[in-house]
Amino acid sequence: MFSTRIVRAAVVQTCTAAYSLPDTLDKLEYYAKDASQKGAQLAVFPEALYVIDCPDYLGLGFISSFYISIGGYPKMSTFGAVVGARSAEGREEFLRYHSSAIEIPSPAITTIEFISKDLNIFLVVGIIEKDGGTLYCTAIFIDPVEGFVAKHRKLMPTAMERIIWGMGDGSTLPVLEKTFQSGDQKQKVTTKISATICWENYMPLCKASTCNLRTQIYCVPTVDARPVWQHTMRHIALEGRCFVLSACQFSKEKDYPSDHSVVDPNNRNSENVMIAGGSVIVNPLGEVLAGPLLDREGVLVADLDLNDVVRGQFDLDIVGHYARSDIFQLHTNVAAPPV
Repeated sequence: MFSTRIVRAAVVQTCTAAYSLPDTLDKLEYYAKDASQKGAQLAVFPEALYVIDCPDYLGLGFISSFYISIGGYPKMSTFGAVVGARSAEGREEFLRYHSSAIEIPSPAITTIEFISKDLNIFLVVGIIEKDGGTLYCTAIFIDPVEGFVAKHRKLMPTAMERIIWGMGDGSTLPVLEKTFQSGDQKQKVTTKISATICWENYMPLCKASTCNLRTQIYCVPTVDARPVWQHTMRHIALEGRCFVLSACQFSKEKDYPSDHSVVDPNNRNSENVMIAGGSVIVNPLGEVLAGPLLDREGVLVADLDLNDVVRGQFDLDIVGHYARSDIFQLHTNVAAPPV
């Protein structure tokens, strides 16, 4: 009889509350209680959440496995840009967006580290990172003992995202090794964790690079709420023989400021959906363990039996016996570009 190798993991489907700090704190406190009752050791958050640097957070008595998210994905915003021209209004909108992004390191990162340590939960969180005058769509890895341990910058922002976000490079493609206490509390379990953001999951060589490093828990912060996204997540799990944890935002018009662009400006309604969710947890055989979560915010939790990774590799190991490295080879440039 093999000993269990179980890690309990959560995906969080949420958004902000009209950029209101008090309302967002109330929402996150509710989810924190839900998550702690379910015993998650690892929590994955959606793409493009971020915090405002405010040390007062530590004095609010707020205890959560979730970081404090204030805005992030400016869906439907144009930033006043068309081919060949940018407007003064668009520059002001970018200034506001830039001012709310966070730097690494910063007091905001310290706050997230505090939350992770206090609850003893490993966090993978989508943020908007500020580095000089450039913003990046970034996923950060926060360990409850070591604090901030790594980040991944989105390699290729999609379409209009390229106006507001820079491109990441090969220097931030981590696959981290993390040891958890097994679900039965009898032994420690070591696993490998990665993060691939939204449409990076449609980049075959990006996925191959991550799989080459033997990721077992493949985290996907995203805002893609299309039904077809579910097929993508199941395929990646089945092909990579890994667990896929996809955390998507869910938001309505009421979750944005009243002057924010919406899907249908002729039919404004606070209950109109902006981002429809679809968070899901999938096992290495492509079977859904939890979700997809639709039409609301919430938390999904599942026990990940890491022995299922090996069971899946019995007949398909795309880095090993199914790789045909005598024919196919992949080179990943992990160096940062020259400044």
